[in-house]
Amino acid sequence: MLQLGIIGAGFIAGFQTRAMLQVRGVEVAGILKRRRAEALARYCRDSGLGEAGIYGSVRELAEHTDVLAIYAPNTIRVELMEEIVEAVKAGAQLKGVICEKPLARNVREARRLVDLAREVGLPTAYFENQVYMGPVVSQRAQLAPVQRAMGPMTLVRSAEEHSGPHEAWFWDPVRQGGGVLSDMGCHSIAVGRYLLTPAGQDPLFLQPVSVQANLALLKWGQPKYQGQLKDRFGLDYKKTPAEDFATGSIRYRNPQTGQETIAQFTNSWMFDMVGLRLLMEGLGPGYSFEFNTLRSPLTVFVGDEAAESIADAETAMEKSTASRGLIAVHYNEADIYGYTDENRDMVRAFSEGREATFNWEFGLETIRLVMAAYMAHELGRTIDLTDPKVNEELESYVPLIQQGKGAELLY
Repeated sequence: MLQLGIIGAGFIAGFQTRAMLQVRGVEVAGILKRRRAEALARYCRDSGLGEAGIYGSVRELAEHTDVLAIYAPNTIRVELMEEIVEAVKAGAQLKGVICEKPLARNVREARRLVDLAREVGLPTAYFENQVYMGPVVSQRAQLAPVQRAMGPMTLVRSAEEHSGPHEAWFWDPVRQGGGVLSDMGCHSIAVGRYLLTPAGQDPLFLQPVSVQANLALLKWGQPKYQGQLKDRFGLDYKKTPAEDFATGSIRYRNPQTGQETIAQFTNSWMFDMVGLRLLMEGLGPGYSFEFNTLRSPLTVFVGDEAAESIADAETAMEKSTASRGLIAVHYNEADIYGYTDENRDMVRAFSEGREATFNWEFGLETIRLVMAAYMAHELGRTIDLTDPKVNEELESYVPLIQQGKGAELLY
């Protein structure tokens, strides 16, 4: 039984512990003392997930657990990993370390995290839930023989959209690393690459060739909504905005056949519909697939008279903004979105002393593509990822939006 230690007690930590209710071979042994840690610990204990003791330092937490999960804000992840490495050097017997997407705010930070894990030989798991989603996994299995006969997919489209994040730091481009492209584009870019990857190949098999992107501030830059952010989170989006819409495409090359394929991505924080929507489709020679998470097998209707009894719209679906009308209900979001299976994969991998299917190298490469997309918009041109000079620039590149200078780019 793996003993898990959690660093972070916000939204994602809560979602991950809900997923763990369906996972064998792991229990929550400890949580780092932070704001809301006590509430998360109570949930874990009440749900039978483990003792969930509260520990005052990373080192102490590492000494009482087998695996550490970094669910803390992006801005402190390198600092936390440095503390984890020091704990291992001091004798902590960790079997692995998890990091929630995105791995870091930029390539430099992501590479530092990878190097730190290598320094002490720690197996890693990059938690990118969408690559584990049932529809993604199932269509790959269903279409594997078709791909062998007809060839791999040539075009995929991936979108994630909702009305905006829960936490204040997600809206802060300096702390988070950008806007919707950093927050959700990392999902769509990672799953797009995986959808194009031929069955049986390594997740990093395809070679990125070029990236183009277009970013905009369409809703949250308007005075009315700037005021909402100021009132709710204390953020001045007139001074330091981030993009609420991002779209673009990445071209890949198959190193064995030379065939080029394309993954399109679209993300927004201005999707005022039923709730969070994940929309994916793929096209190959003679075959295709598509799915939309808003097509739930369960819908309920709540009329105006009855709507007053609804306390929380998100009991139906993450990021839901409506509590009346025809509502799609996801009764097991943690499983639908892939959180359950990424935890299962982590348990198997770390129990066997190996890296997870998607490790921090995959996270690093995803961040590199996200940064290339920011660069493409800033420069107004397609980024050539076959150019050594461009790749060298990406190593130290920090987008203007991440620097807090988004006003000159978005207004």
